[in-house]
Amino acid sequence: MNLRGPTLVVLLALMPMARGAEDCLDHLEERLTFAAFDGQVRARLSGTLDLEGYHLPQPSPGLIYTEGHNLFNPRLSLFLDAQLGPQVYLFVQTRADRGFDPSDEGGQVRLDEYAVRFTPGGPGHFQVQAGKFATIVGNWVQRHDSWQNPFVTAPLPYENLTGIWDNIAARSSDQLLAWAHVKSVPPRGNEYAEKPLRTPIIWGPSYASGIACFGKIGRMEAAFELKNASLSSHPETWNVSKVQWQHPTFSSRLGYRPNAMWNLGFSASRGTYLRPSAGPTLAAGYQLADYRQTVFAADLGFAWHHWQVWTEFYAARFAIPQVANAGTFSYYTEVKYKFTPQFFGALRWNQQLFATIPDGKGGRTAWGRDTWRVDLSASYRFTPHTQCKIPYSLGYEDTGSRDYSSLIATQFVVKF
Repeated sequence: MNLRGPTLVVLLALMPMARGAEDCLDHLEERLTFAAFDGQVRARLSGTLDLEGYHLPQPSPGLIYTEGHNLFNPRLSLFLDAQLGPQVYLFVQTRADRGFDPSDEGGQVRLDEYAVRFTPGGPGHFQVQAGKFATIVGNWVQRHDSWQNPFVTAPLPYENLTGIWDNIAARSSDQLLAWAHVKSVPPRGNEYAEKPLRTPIIWGPSYASGIACFGKIGRMEAAFELKNASLSSHPETWNVSKVQWQHPTFSSRLGYRPNAMWNLGFSASRGTYLRPSAGPTLAAGYQLADYRQTVFAADLGFAWHHWQVWTEFYAARFAIPQVANAGTFSYYTEVKYKFTPQFFGALRWNQQLFATIPDGKGGRTAWGRDTWRVDLSASYRFTPHTQCKIPYSLGYEDTGSRDYSSLIATQFVVKF
């Protein structure tokens, strides 16, 4: 069954309902705000309801998990923000959906984020934060939620799966090339079965657990974090109960804002990309600490009148002892234009390239399939609380056959 027609009909039917519900949502927003002790204690509960529909090829691209061509993926996100005096800030994010990434699995409820931020000496330019929270690396994470992101999917560096597995260490070039599907394309069932084992450069917003500190001096910004898992780690490893602190990941970002229009940043990260359970598969004489993911990134943001532009560049290397240093480079450029206060469009170009490694026969070969993708999206904000997006993606992967694929999605968002 093709979801495109029915989904569009549903979205059109929701338009008058969205306008009619505006007063109710305004009233709900007031009821979810709390203040006490002359405003020294303040709390607010907010959230979004996302109704997503996908029509996609097989195998399913990126971090979408389904063996079908159509997927309906509802998601309820609740956010608690609390300020306790001038020094302590608390935030929590809870989600009810079909999995952290879109899937056809059953429903689940999770605590995706929870953290406490402390500002020594009251409002100022230095803060410390501890808990489970999004990474400081890059600039997409700061605008990744469904209300701000003009697309439904993430940029390529955040969701394109490589041939690196996190539960088994590659022992040879042949094994790595097989995992990356470079040598041959596995049967469809096998490809889907091993999809949860593969990792991208950075897994979405990377809600790993840890501690971070932020500072600002004039136009310069600095942020540092120590997390329990690498940028490429799976969501199930982000809780400290799953992966503790034996092999932490250190990340940093330096930013510069010359004026209100420009925002520049440089990031770096280094940490073990294997889970502790991969220990028995390591090469003889090596430890988990030898299997490092090293990432260098640069980001740029620009805003002028109706235009907004963002771009990020990621250079990543996965160290595989006795095999190779598997390097990859990925980037994207995203442009958003506001045609009217309610209607805006966006265009995003993504690309990922893979370095070569020894092929075990005296030569060298790329350890992944070079990929590009172009994303288009039209969004309409019916009210300050409701909006609809219709994105389309066309991608190319150098597989030798069936190289092109396309994805169309719809998303209706209610913000309260």
